[in-house]
Amino acid sequence: RATSFSLRYSKPTQQNKERRMDQRHLSPEEVNELINQSHKAKEHSYSPYSKFRVGAAVKTRDGRVFTGCNVENACYNLGVCAERNVIAKAVSEGYKDFIAIAIASDMETELISPCGACRQVMREFGCNWDVYLTKTDKSYEKMTVDELLPRSFGPDDLSKEKVSNIPSNH
Repeated sequence: RATSFSLRYSKPTQQNKERRMDQRHLSPEEVNELINQSHKAKEHSYSPYSKFRVGAAVKTRDGRVFTGCNVENACYNLGVCAERNVIAKAVSEGYKDFIAIAIASDMETELISPCGACRQVMREFGCNWDVYLTKTDKSYEKMTVDELLPRSFGPDDLSKEKVSNIPSNH
């Protein structure tokens, strides 16, 4: 008895290409060092209003590590999170190919987790890189950007086909 089935081809998305890319994973020693650097960066936090210190350390594919912390402002919405700060620091030095970020706070019993804005900024630089969420004892959970922000909107979405009959006055 013959069985028939059909295969449907769909154009590979940037997200799927990234998943298949040769991802360089960190050794246990590199993970510990990145986490240590995120905790050291937390010491520089400027958080006089919330008293919620956060540090981050990001590692590039070529092995360079950048650190950053949160910087608050009396006009609360002008504060900058540690994750966005460290990514901006790396990008301003010409680095955009990240393989991992570690995030640290003073929470003892909870893992620090990036806010939605930081998740979106991380997504700008790919879906398939590691995020280490830590506690003060340096225990951690490893996730990917894609796991933190599933079905995300990214640069490749801007070039997708759109409705073309939108009136020109909008």
